[in-house]
Amino acid sequence: SRMGRPDYTLFAVTLALLVIGIVMVFSSSYSTARIDTGDTFFFVKRQIMWAALGLVALALTTRIDYRFWRQWAIPGYVVAVALLGLVLLVGDKTQGARRWIALGFMNLQPSEPAKIAVVNLLAAYVATYRSQMHTFWKGLVIPMLPVALALGLIMKEPDLGTSVALGFTAFLMLFGAGVRMGHLVLAGVFAASVAVMMITKEQYRMRRIIAFLNPWADPSDAGWNIIQSLLAIGSGGLFGLGLGGSRQKFSYLPEQHTDFIFAILAEELGFLGSALVLLLFLVLAWRGYRIALKAPDLYGCMLAAGLTTMVTLQVVLNVAVVSALLPATGITLPLISSGGSSLLATLTGIGVLLNISAAGQGSVSDRA
Repeated sequence: SRMGRPDYTLFAVTLALLVIGIVMVFSSSYSTARIDTGDTFFFVKRQIMWAALGLVALALTTRIDYRFWRQWAIPGYVVAVALLGLVLLVGDKTQGARRWIALGFMNLQPSEPAKIAVVNLLAAYVATYRSQMHTFWKGLVIPMLPVALALGLIMKEPDLGTSVALGFTAFLMLFGAGVRMGHLVLAGVFAASVAVMMITKEQYRMRRIIAFLNPWADPSDAGWNIIQSLLAIGSGGLFGLGLGGSRQKFSYLPEQHTDFIFAILAEELGFLGSALVLLLFLVLAWRGYRIALKAPDLYGCMLAAGLTTMVTLQVVLNVAVVSALLPATGITLPLISSGGSSLLATLTGIGVLLNISAAGQGSVSDRA
């Protein structure tokens, strides 16, 4: 099957978000960067370096036939899980969580490659056992075991946001693969009860939930982030305070260049600026699902759907947290938030999407 052209709309939207991200990382982080590191450009230099690396990865994965990844589904998953186990043993502890492995020249966040590995494993599994996806054992239990293992390790770090996003992605992929609704509901009830147990077991998670329900009950501590975030969004109004004009980033809003960057964006670029960014993400999701529907085979379809869902869910979760629709989960905004591993993983995934789109353009005949 000959290759067509990759989806240029998806590529253009990705580049636009990447550029907005670099501008916003600089705007939201320069004061913190100066205080913490003495270098105003510390975070933005890092972001540009990672963006460049990510674009190289995107160029590579755009050129590699996506079917190549199918044979690496199990080894890739094994490596990802090994890294998730390793981070719990040797990871750097930051704010009470072990999420990074320091490699000297970079910090690796194993949950990022793990997301891609799990999506790839599920896509390969579904493509292999498509006729048995309605059975309880082959359709639900067996594919959920590797997912549950990865989720368990990510929860141990602890990283609730990533596990929620990955769990939902797996759930939606299995739904799309034809797993029976009753089976999925059963899995959902089980997952929800585990989540409730995890939340009630940890003091800080309970405080986050209570702070979310009423941030003003503890405005100087547990409710601080949510209140500062809402203040930032509210003071942005329709047109914003202008690029660089945010007041909340000056030591008021924590994590302002990572988890809460959208609040600074809303403050500086206003409702119109934030609506534009959400519109770009909407186009990204639309193109991703369109690629899934036009993929040449079931593996490509599931892989594209999984990768798109992963990014889309992170956007939804991040914006919901920032606008106080959900309790804080510590999830970054793809392509916009400061952060190396996540940027690299997102751009790698988009490269794979671009390759599937080119394959789908080239051949519509060999669909099973």
